[in-house]
Amino acid sequence: MITYILEMHDIFRFNSTNITIVSSTGTQTSQIVPKGLTLLVKQGDLVKADQPLNVDPNAGGFGQEETEIVLQKSTRIIGYLAFCFCVLLTQILLILKKKQFEKVQAAELNF
Repeated sequence: MITYILEMHDIFRFNSTNITIVSSTGTQTSQIVPKGLTLLVKQGDLVKADQPLNVDPNAGGFGQEETEIVLQKSTRIIGYLAFCFCVLLTQILLILKKKQFEKVQAAELNF
């Protein structure tokens, strides 16, 4: 699928460049590129899907999705917190039991 860049204009409010890309079917897609990156494309250039629009390979290219990052499901986080709480409670109870055992040993030595 060959597409071409229809227009490029600066967005001063976000300090970036908005690139509007039109596909061969007429669908328009916008891609925002941060200001500090060196662009490889100009207005009117032909681009292909996944072709980088700038020099930085980590900044993405046309066709890549920017979606919300979901770290974990909330039930997994709650389960992990419950597990950590159980481990913490167990450690505290073991320390208290050890202290109790040491008191008994000390009392036996005094006889």
